[in-house]
Amino acid sequence: MKVTELFPVRRRRQQNYWMSISDLMSGLMIIFLFVAVMYMNSVSKSKERLMEYAKDLEAGKAKIEQIVVIWNKMQENLYNDLTEEFKEDLPKWKASLNRDTLSIRFEEPSVFFEAGSARLTEGFRAILDDFFPRYLNILQKYLDSIAEVRIEGHTSSEWIGAENALDAYFKNMELSQDRTRSVLQYCLTIPQIKTQRSWAIKNITANGLSSSTPILNAAGQEDPFLSRRVEFRVRTDAEKRIVTILEDVQ
Repeated sequence: MKVTELFPVRRRRQQNYWMSISDLMSGLMIIFLFVAVMYMNSVSKSKERLMEYAKDLEAGKAKIEQIVVIWNKMQENLYNDLTEEFKEDLPKWKASLNRDTLSIRFEEPSVFFEAGSARLTEGFRAILDDFFPRYLNILQKYLDSIAEVRIEGHTSSEWIGAENALDAYFKNMELSQDRTRSVLQYCLTIPQIKTQRSWAIKNITANGLSSSTPILNAAGQEDPFLSRRVEFRVRTDAEKRIVTILEDVQ
């Protein structure tokens, strides 16, 4: 009797054991299904986000391409206007116009400044009296595309009596800064630019660059004479517009 009573108990224990395993497996299946659904939902949203991002990138790319086209056209037009205006004057001023940088470079410092000084010669003052008002008149057509007009002063790496190359660099830095400030100061006092002076004050800067960007000769060595120069350089706002587009996309 005791033996026969044992079997139902064992069967009940076995039945309870397998039911608990079954319940556990059912629970795990529910969790797995829940995780799978969540994952699929997440993947779906990620896919949507990626598709939206791809669309933003494509739109950004189209805008950048449009800006590049507009910038190239503006640069070409400005270059042509400057060439037409100054083609007769650049040779006698010892100056040149760079198509890529839209920079008018005055290349003979011995004519423009007193030796080792930031004082403008009478000859350079006369050149600026003629050049600067006409220069501003041309720029007026492109005000919406101009970020800055830079007056840059450049020197050679030479400095007689300097203790070393670094000492020469900083002495030339001081000289180049003083010279560009002198040029800007004089330009802003020219009577013919009175109506444009406010714009000029806000948008024209003086930048002394010492010997950081020398002019090289055919052998790849510094040309001290050509490295000493003053440049009027136009910087467009194309870069700023492209950066804004990229920030919007991100």
